[in-house]
Amino acid sequence: MFKTILLPTDGSELSEKATATAIQFAQLNQAKIVAISVVQPFPFSPMADGGIVIDAGLYERQMQEAAQRSLDKVGRAAQAANVPFEGVVALSISPYEEIVAAASKHNCDIILMASHGRTGLNKLFLGSETQKVLAHTTLPVMVLR
Repeated sequence: MFKTILLPTDGSELSEKATATAIQFAQLNQAKIVAISVVQPFPFSPMADGGIVIDAGLYERQMQEAAQRSLDKVGRAAQAANVPFEGVVALSISPYEEIVAAASKHNCDIILMASHGRTGLNKLFLGSETQKVLAHTTLPVMVLR
C-alpha cells in the first residue's frame, strides 16, 4: 500500500525516534524512505542592534552540514535495516512547503513526521510545521510524538 515514505527530519531526539518508527513501517510495507531536512536561510535583519555580525554564508553552510549529518544518520539506520533510502537537503524559508513539494516530487504515498506537541501560546504564535503540512497535503500523514 505504501511504497515511498517521506520522512522530514531536523536531527532532534524526537526526529530520531520517528526515524526508528519509519524504518519499521518501511520494512512492514517493503517501502523506500525519502528523508528531507529543510534548512532555513539566515534571518537577515538590517536593523539589528549590537556589535556582532554573523556571516550568513557561513551560517547556511553550517546548517546544511548539520542537515546532511541528520540525513546520513537516517541513511545509516535504513541501510542497516535493508530499507532503500534517499536523502534530500532543501533550503527554504518555509519548511512545510518544501516537505509537501518533496512528497509530490518523489511520488510519496505517506508522510511520516514527528511533532513537538507545542501547546498554548507557543502553538498559537509559533505555529507548527506539522499542522501546516496537514493543511496543505492530500497525502496521509502519520504524526509521531
